[in-house]
Amino acid sequence: MNEQTTNYSEAKRFSVIKRFKSLTHASRGLYVFLKTQHNAWVHVATAIIVIILGFYFSVSTAEWSILIFSMGFVLSAEAFNSAIEIDIDLTSPDYHPYARDTKDVAAGAVLIAFITALFIYAIVFGTRLVTLLHAYL
Repeated sequence: MNEQTTNYSEAKRFSVIKRFKSLTHASRGLYVFLKTQHNAWVHVATAIIVIILGFYFSVSTAEWSILIFSMGFVLSAEAFNSAIEIDIDLTSPDYHPYARDTKDVAAGAVLIAFITALFIYAIVFGTRLVTLLHAYL
């Protein structure tokens, strides 16, 4: 067995310490994301409102699943967008139209995720909110 094959098999071995380090890196990434990205806080605030509404209206387990998935979908899209922006800022510090396009497309992906989530929220909460508003009017 040559040295290259040995290194590859060593890298593939499971290690609890390596998994813990990986979790540490991911946690740091989440910290950086929440500390530096203002839009992330908009999505977190929206998620908190959705969670409160979910408890208030006693949504079903299936509805909770869809709501949680949509919140995670939006936050994940925002995190990917942030990672792309950080990379573009590093690799293309000067203005370049492709860099702008890359950032805009990534931001567009977040917008798609957010609009999708808004439709889901409207489907889950729309009738309930209208009924609640009619009760108070």
